[in-house]
Amino acid sequence: MKVYNLACPLDHRFEGWFASEQDCLDQQDSGMLACPVCDSTEITRMPSAPHIAKSSSSTELTVSKADMGSISGDVVALTGNDHSQLEAQVQAAFLKGMRDLMGKSEDVGTAFAEEARKIHYKESPERSIRGQTTLDEAEALQDEGIEVMAMPMMPALKNTLQ
Repeated sequence: MKVYNLACPLDHRFEGWFASEQDCLDQQDSGMLACPVCDSTEITRMPSAPHIAKSSSSTELTVSKADMGSISGDVVALTGNDHSQLEAQVQAAFLKGMRDLMGKSEDVGTAFAEEARKIHYKESPERSIRGQTTLDEAEALQDEGIEVMAMPMMPALKNTLQ
């Protein structure tokens, strides 16, 4: 099993696990290898090194669920000032939170505004929904007292990632 550190042109960093180096190259050549955040297929392998334990003089910072809001129920521990590690952990926590949100809501597609109104006016059962609507329609929903939240639809969230 080969594990590679990968990145797209927007510097979204992620890990890829492959049966062999050739498997990685084949997936990259065929366009199967894509960034889980922006869906770019322009992927480059980043330098990687084996894990080396840091000295005991490093500072540890622990961020609790309360500090992170409701993004993740996990505690995130960071060591030292490693910016790329912090960025990767924040990105992973965000994606986990978004996957949880997606898993706990029903996709109503382009009928979002109509279904949100039905739920608000008790014409449909109350539940969490997600879908697409225009900015004007979202503002109209808010004017009616219907709480909506705009979210970017990242390619990584359309399918379950491993």
